[in-house]
Amino acid sequence: MTSHGSKRKCSNEPSGSSAKRPTKSSQEPRTGSKRKRSNEPSSSSAKRPTKSSQEPRTDLIIKQTKDMIKKIKRNISIQDSTDLKTYIIDQILNMDMMYKCNTNRKKVTIGIFGRSGEGKSSLLNAVLGERYLLPSGSSGACTAITTQVEGNLSDSDYTAEIEFITKEVSLSVSSYCDYFSKTIKITCEVKVIILHCEMYCCLYLVSLQEWDSQLKYLLLDLSDKTEERNDDLTKIAIEKITALYGANKFKKTLDELKKDAKSAEIEKLLLMKKKTISNMNSSNFAREISQFIQHSRSNPGNWYWPIVKSVTIKVPNPLLEHIVFVDIPGTGDCNKTRDSLWKSKLAECSIVWIISAINRGTTDEDPWEILKHCVYYMTQAGECKSINFIFTKTDDIDPEEYIRNEWPSEEEKPDKDQKIACIRKRNISSKETVRESFENSKLKKKMTLNIFTVSTRAYFDKTLCMKHSDTEIPKLQDVLKNLNSSINKDLARDYVNEAKGILSLIKSVQSETGNVVQTGVHEKFELNLFKALEKLGWQFDMLCCVLEKCLSDGVEESERLCSTSACSIISPNLPHGKGGFHKILKALCKNDGYHWSNAWSKDLDLNMELAQHMHKNIEEEFDSIFPVDCKTGKSVQEQIEKFSIIQSDTEPSRASMIYHIDNFIKREEIKLKMRLKREVIERKKKISLSITTTIKDAMVPYYQKAAKFSGTGSMKKMQNTLTEAIDNLKHDMFIQAKAEALRKFRDLEQHIKDTLESGLQRSILLLLKTGKIKLDVVEDIKELENLLQQLSD
Repeated sequence: MTSHGSKRKCSNEPSGSSAKRPTKSSQEPRTGSKRKRSNEPSSSSAKRPTKSSQEPRTDLIIKQTKDMIKKIKRNISIQDSTDLKTYIIDQILNMDMMYKCNTNRKKVTIGIFGRSGEGKSSLLNAVLGERYLLPSGSSGACTAITTQVEGNLSDSDYTAEIEFITKEVSLSVSSYCDYFSKTIKITCEVKVIILHCEMYCCLYLVSLQEWDSQLKYLLLDLSDKTEERNDDLTKIAIEKITALYGANKFKKTLDELKKDAKSAEIEKLLLMKKKTISNMNSSNFAREISQFIQHSRSNPGNWYWPIVKSVTIKVPNPLLEHIVFVDIPGTGDCNKTRDSLWKSKLAECSIVWIISAINRGTTDEDPWEILKHCVYYMTQAGECKSINFIFTKTDDIDPEEYIRNEWPSEEEKPDKDQKIACIRKRNISSKETVRESFENSKLKKKMTLNIFTVSTRAYFDKTLCMKHSDTEIPKLQDVLKNLNSSINKDLARDYVNEAKGILSLIKSVQSETGNVVQTGVHEKFELNLFKALEKLGWQFDMLCCVLEKCLSDGVEESERLCSTSACSIISPNLPHGKGGFHKILKALCKNDGYHWSNAWSKDLDLNMELAQHMHKNIEEEFDSIFPVDCKTGKSVQEQIEKFSIIQSDTEPSRASMIYHIDNFIKREEIKLKMRLKREVIERKKKISLSITTTIKDAMVPYYQKAAKFSGTGSMKKMQNTLTEAIDNLKHDMFIQAKAEALRKFRDLEQHIKDTLESGLQRSILLLLKTGKIKLDVVEDIKELENLLQQLSD
């Protein structure tokens, strides 16, 4: 048992029995009303982070802008009706709606990786100041479910939306009737009900079918008594059945389990598809959600995580204003929907937290294996910019043992506060070791690294006598605060710029020379638009040529090496003492080419293995065309940024109409580019994933065929089926993968050009609108420019 020192009050800690919960900065916008929470234990709070007094008061800037726009709207409303007046009022009314949409769209997703017991839940609880909100690994937290934690900023309720597993298929109404006709007697009235409840019935049927299918396969895994029995699959089967039905229920037959009293509750939950839990009290909320996200070995039964696909938890906490945490299962799942879900969630993450206990983190290969397994979904098929490597349980140390074994002999040993000195020493050493490993890895080229050493227990328990700063929980809270602050600045900047664009339009059509200037400007912008689109097309032609060359090389290499690559998955050299490969291969076939083996700690993805040579050949150029967060000189994003129909070499006078016309056009260009930035990221993912998806689609019929083999010699039959399929398909399959990736790239080009052309043509036409707005907005524009400067400082 690790010693934690005597229980005395530490002079470096703030007074009081508990620290304070993080609160929202006064500089940031408040959303919704907050009700006072009842019965909250003081021990569930965390220290209140402080905001820098130098940060811009973004909420005040937005309020000033809103007040100005309201004044403008009132003054415009009393003027004569014109097309221009109608358009401007519509734009003003849309501003708040656009602000809310941007707020949702600009959220940062942080993916959390780590094995059960490493302290993931405890870390999140500490960062959010909610000590017992999420169950820890020691209390039986389930790692197979993708759990998302985000902010509830509308009220003080803790809410959870629990989604249950379904089989994602599309059936016709006649199919539903056929299914029912085999199980119950159908009357005309029942058929009418089915027709009116088409989707509802579909979800109910496929949910039950999916679980019945899983249950059947779990029992088949348990019935295998041969030497080839797979302990990995057997353990999973026992764990799932015991969690749902109770102790020793894994010994029952399928019919006996279906007749079990708990089956009725399972069917009821699957029928719901989704279940929502809400409570103002965090402790009560934690108890209510526990049966869906954890289990108890000492009290089995009525733990429903085996039929849960995902859980979204909303917490009333300002640190989650623009932050979404996703607890990523690092081990896949035999359920297809869960498997595809965690991959799609990982692709959304712009930051990843790798959690590892410090007493093994520097030597443990698991975190790096997780990254190796997931790096494709984080980069080429994702948008991850940085990794935070977080060591947990830093207070878990024996000072005497550490000094004896780890303390450098040339350094003077501490004579007091030995435990704190040892913790700090080990923290520094651990950070240096991980940074060195990162510097020597390929990941360095793709993302940045930050390292933290945290103690969640010491953060809440002052008797351990660690400073709050030594726990590094406040440092992580600062990371979240800075992210929120940065996003709030961006949102405020966008809002003020939108207002400036509207005022610039009002001023730009107030030319003393009437339509003469406007017509000339219109013709100039039309010509510039044509030239800019033509230039953009040339840039895409060059990028497409580069991509096509890399893909062609990948096709050639794939055809030559795919059989050898596939062999490592289909007929591997088995690890010593690891049997039951025929079960693993069957699981891989049933899951369309993917399986994670817990026992082997190995990721088996035949589709990715077949696609690896194409991905490898395009990786360098693809990263240049679609970099995550840097300039390469030829990226799609840089081509969009350079696009403009304002071609003047000299800045016009602030007093001239051209100055305000250019300001209006610049704002319209910025809006279009912002929209395209998000769309480019999403389409980039689809371009990259299309290679593996095309290969998977070609292989699916053969996976299904192989999965049907059973009995003596089934493994050899499965292996032969897959090997022959690859030999027969390899030429056309890789050519199709190349063609699909290029087609999606050209679709992206056309989408960008269409968006810019249609958007800017509409803006140019606005300059010809008749009916001036009789309103002096010059001083208002200057005030908005001053607010923008405050946001930039």
